[in-house]
Amino acid sequence: MSLQDRVAQLVVVRTYGDYLSSRSAEYHSVAHWIRDLHVGGFIVANRVKHGSVINAQPFEMASFTNRMQSMARTPLLVAADFEHGASMRVAGTAKFPYFMAYGAAHDLNAVRQLGEATAAEARALGVTWIFAPDADVNNNPANPIINTRSYGEDPQAVADGVAAFIEGARRNSASPVLVTVKHFPGHGDTAEDSHLQMAKLDQTRERIEQVELVPFRRAIEHGVDAVMTAHMAVPAFEPEPKPATVSRNVLTGLLRDELQFHGIIVTDALDMQGVAALYDQGELAVRAIEAGADVLLMPSDPEAVIRAVVAAVKSGRIARRRIDESVARVLAAKRRVGLYKRRKVDLDSISDLLGDPQTANWAQTAADEAITLVRDDHHLFPATTPATACLVVATEAQFSSRGQELIAEVHRREPKMRVALANAAMTEPVLTAVSSDLKSCTAVYAVTFVATTAFRGNVAVAEPLANFLNAVIENPPPVALISMGNPYLLSSFPKVAAYAAAFSTVQTSEIAVARALFGEIAIQGKMPVTIPGYSKVGDGIQVAARTKVTSPPAE
Repeated sequence: MSLQDRVAQLVVVRTYGDYLSSRSAEYHSVAHWIRDLHVGGFIVANRVKHGSVINAQPFEMASFTNRMQSMARTPLLVAADFEHGASMRVAGTAKFPYFMAYGAAHDLNAVRQLGEATAAEARALGVTWIFAPDADVNNNPANPIINTRSYGEDPQAVADGVAAFIEGARRNSASPVLVTVKHFPGHGDTAEDSHLQMAKLDQTRERIEQVELVPFRRAIEHGVDAVMTAHMAVPAFEPEPKPATVSRNVLTGLLRDELQFHGIIVTDALDMQGVAALYDQGELAVRAIEAGADVLLMPSDPEAVIRAVVAAVKSGRIARRRIDESVARVLAAKRRVGLYKRRKVDLDSISDLLGDPQTANWAQTAADEAITLVRDDHHLFPATTPATACLVVATEAQFSSRGQELIAEVHRREPKMRVALANAAMTEPVLTAVSSDLKSCTAVYAVTFVATTAFRGNVAVAEPLANFLNAVIENPPPVALISMGNPYLLSSFPKVAAYAAAFSTVQTSEIAVARALFGEIAIQGKMPVTIPGYSKVGDGIQVAARTKVTSPPAE
């Protein structure tokens, strides 16, 4: 390989998994990166259209992957953020709940099942590099970007979950995948979204050793393939005001030398403002390589990045052996996952591999086990008079599909249960009218969908919805607040009669809420995080199942 080809192997570009028209400008860009620049791989991200996230279709994505592999001189690593299974990016796959749901379920075997299923579905689609599991210890309730992506706030519990995921992902040795822990050295105790700005972990070295580094140490002991960096300042290890991604003290001094990690160090996305606002893409790439990174993820200008790193080597700023070390790790990883033997996927087998009923059952069981009841002053769980109670589905977006599965499940059990919809785009008079209509209900079950979203900057309920919910709580009927996402919402609505958390916004979690509401499953989850002033880790009211489960498994 030429120097330029070697540097290009360290670049992973962004794609969306669509089967693009060869006439489109997007196709020509991707084809140029792969065919002409010889980049090392690509990551499949979600498209966003009109505010809605669009997942790739399985056959389209697999066909696209095969097409790109065909034009690549060296087999491509195909990556994806499958933090809660392939469904995070691809339609038609099992709807596993978020990682924190597993922390609430306290079921490490279920985590192994998540790892196993994620690896199997990934390989069926042509993905060989999973950017999961999340090893962050989420001990900051105001964290706007980790939240339910984390297993919880207890370092040892997070470490156990991380280890279990790695074990599960490695069960099928015939079709291995690369497993990645993130975001080093730990993004859980921050109050900034690194998509918007550089975050900061402002803790002592001793505290970071005892908390943030615990899951990463365990992952390294389990032979994790890759570690992803955080665009986050860590003054305890790096006195200069720069993110870990470009800090030699953090990536080489701490991760390589102290923790003895010998696998691939991959940056978080280089187009995130946590680093992109500080340096141009070329300089950013050079600094990341100097710091110890092996793979440059999602640069906004791949060609400029390759050009800058090549120039840095030719000028002597970066030693050529430094590039060769990283290239050797990348090529060894490609060999480890069998890309030199077979780089394409079998399109005919996709339906069988993605439609496994056992996998769907694993996902539903995990969602069921995660439901956690923190407060129930009026014994609202399970519902005693569902025919005269009301269900409120509160979503952020005006045209959201969230809550539709829950409504269908509730009406299948009790057609008379009234349903009210509320979203942040509704005017105050409309929301006031909805609130007034709920006064005649015997009880109100208000379900909120507030999850971490890049570039949002917080995980609070939008002000119009917050005002609406407070008005509903002030009404005579007792209110049970059920959080499908952010588990800390009780602190924003302390007057609710009951509070439960599902820790996930996926459809299986909606089904689990319906099952819990009608007493079909035991409520057995325990809080994996603290809600300051209201609950601590391990809290959870245990409620026995009242009837047998009658609902079908999630499709």
